[in-house]
Amino acid sequence: MLDALWRGWRVLATGLSFALFGLGGLALRVIVFPLLALCVRDPQARMRAARATIRLSFRAFVGIMNGLGVLRYEVHGLDKLDRGGQLILANHPTLIDTVFLIAFVRNADCIVKGGLWNNPFTGGPVRAAGYVCNDRGPELVDDCIASLRAGGNLIVFPEGTRTPRGGAMELKRGAANIAVRGAQPVTPVLIACQPPTLGKGDKWWHVPPRQARFRIEVKDDIGIEAFTGPGVPDVMAARRLTEYLQRYFMEEGQHHA
Repeated sequence: MLDALWRGWRVLATGLSFALFGLGGLALRVIVFPLLALCVRDPQARMRAARATIRLSFRAFVGIMNGLGVLRYEVHGLDKLDRGGQLILANHPTLIDTVFLIAFVRNADCIVKGGLWNNPFTGGPVRAAGYVCNDRGPELVDDCIASLRAGGNLIVFPEGTRTPRGGAMELKRGAANIAVRGAQPVTPVLIACQPPTLGKGDKWWHVPPRQARFRIEVKDDIGIEAFTGPGVPDVMAARRLTEYLQRYFMEEGQHHA
């Protein structure tokens, strides 16, 4: 009986959390970011303020979900993200991985879908924060490198989408291309959620039988020197790095889960 009541509460609390997330996004779009545009005239300062606002909003959202009992979380190695110009690569088991990372990374940048960039509700915050739009074609990698060189901490999910439930990770080469062409080390982040929830194909009301527990661990940087070198084409270096990262995330993920 108590288990059924607890699970019912978590369904209700999850719905309430996402409703507050939507209302908060609307408030940012209608009130906060227009005021920010009026009060902060310098474009770079306005972008940093927008990113800080989104980070604090996401931190509050994570805190609300934790406070309502929807989930529990722990973060390890957070000090490794206290830098600038980092290429942060993470696995992607759940819907809210982006929220978690942006909540804990200062001056975070990320790649967003063109639909969000052009959406009347999300376009304002996304543009104000200067996030990278994914419909830029061949220029996308250049945009990502420019963000890193400007001191942004770029969050990328190399899979491009959430990992299928019970499926193996399949990394795309985009993240490796950014690292190779930008001569940029990689900061890997491992995300585990037990029991699984908010995965690919899951509905938000399909809460697990037990409270979800997230474990986020920031690992040591991975240099790219072993994959590049004189006479090694960028395409080959990116392929080698992608293959290495594929093995790395799968092997580390088994120990991390």
